[in-house]
Amino acid sequence: MPSGKNHDRITLWTFPWIVGGTLILTRDGELTLIVASAFLFSGLMFGPDLDIYSIQFKRWGILRYFWLPYQKIFRHRSWFSHGLIIGTVIRVVYLLSILIILSTFLVAIAQLILGFDWNWQIFTLQSFNLLKQEYTQEAIALFCGLEVGAMSHSLSDWLSSIYKQRQKKKKS
Repeated sequence: MPSGKNHDRITLWTFPWIVGGTLILTRDGELTLIVASAFLFSGLMFGPDLDIYSIQFKRWGILRYFWLPYQKIFRHRSWFSHGLIIGTVIRVVYLLSILIILSTFLVAIAQLILGFDWNWQIFTLQSFNLLKQEYTQEAIALFCGLEVGAMSHSLSDWLSSIYKQRQKKKKS
């Protein structure tokens, strides 16, 4: 299994290929920027190794403590953390859940102090409508970038494991 530094190298060495491939496929600079940014974020901070005390986990700084329940829930290298698509979906849902809980708490305090009206149901419906009508391509590009960044990590883990197993068989 590659070290955190090797995973970082893989992310940084494949980055130009991701940018070039995305630009060729989309012919859109904005979508390319979204995919490229999400790829870097996923490869360096939001990848599968958030399920252990890893370099990705440490990069979150003080916010890394939000990932402790995630580490308790998921076993390292399980399909739920390292699986293609499912791992990224779970991390996105987990992070969004944390953000929703925090924002609910902060908005409730702000409502008490400042006394403004806020309707979560209307806000949620408007957000989903906006995402569905205006930003569908951007949301897909964001998820694709996150997934490709995580995929580069998982694939390098799997290929490294296969290589090591074959080396053991040759020595036996």
